[in-house]
Amino acid sequence: MSKIAFMFPGQGAQKAGMGKDFYEQSETARQVIDKASELLDIDMKELCFEENDRLDQTEYTQAALVTVCMAMEHVLRERGLKADVTAGLSLGEYCAIASAGGMSAEDAIKTVRKRGILMQNAVPDGKGSMAAVLGLASDVIEKAIEGIDGVSIANYNCPGQIVITGWKESVEKASEALKEAGAKRVLPLNVSGPFHSPMLTEAGEELGRVLENVEVSPLAIPYVTNVTAEYVTDITETKALLANQVASSVRWQQSVENMIADGVDIFVEIGPGKTLAGFMRKINHDVKVYNVGTWEDVDKVVSELC
Repeated sequence: MSKIAFMFPGQGAQKAGMGKDFYEQSETARQVIDKASELLDIDMKELCFEENDRLDQTEYTQAALVTVCMAMEHVLRERGLKADVTAGLSLGEYCAIASAGGMSAEDAIKTVRKRGILMQNAVPDGKGSMAAVLGLASDVIEKAIEGIDGVSIANYNCPGQIVITGWKESVEKASEALKEAGAKRVLPLNVSGPFHSPMLTEAGEELGRVLENVEVSPLAIPYVTNVTAEYVTDITETKALLANQVASSVRWQQSVENMIADGVDIFVEIGPGKTLAGFMRKINHDVKVYNVGTWEDVDKVVSELC
């Protein structure tokens, strides 16, 4: 019997117009998006549906993306599609926890709004950076950068795509070392900070204090945490994991591999874009992957899986 995983993208998947068709077609989606506007005193329709400069600013991006992904997820559940496990890339982990029953969508949205502000303000502009390393195995990357202070691995996305993070000068030095080690390309990322690096440890600690006041509930199904790539079944572990996640590596490839080892053979990416589906093609060709990013996707996915 098949096992289904819901997976949610992280920052970078956002785009103007995301979720607009869901808002127009579904009362359930409208309720999620309108509630987010009310909770945050931000016009989510303007932020998510129209071209604007704020959507790519971390302090707004995180709340916008989680709001839209949760609106989509609510529609799928209303249509009868259920998951056996959930996972999310970085920011997407909040959607995964909410989808698994561990916190309300409203609390996830409020929390990531604060998370975005903390991460935005953690490091002065221009002091940190990130870069995608293409075409090198993770162990080769780890060895190449181990002697360079101030740089670490942010994301284990998939075979052949690893992201490094840290102080700007350290990332530049590491980029040259990785090219010498055989990387096909090392691409600087257009991000506002050195996310998932020790430079954000203090932001993670502050987020931990925010999370103390967030109500959590026993999980209905497990989710997979970025920090260890392991299944979480005990909600009491969640707050510490989310606080640590800000400054720790995102073990996405390992997370997917663990779900597949547990028998998951259907993955449904919920949110704008197809970033995670792209990673999946490089992680494992044998599983089925579906995307729900537009209203048109809903009927197709529900008809095939329900």
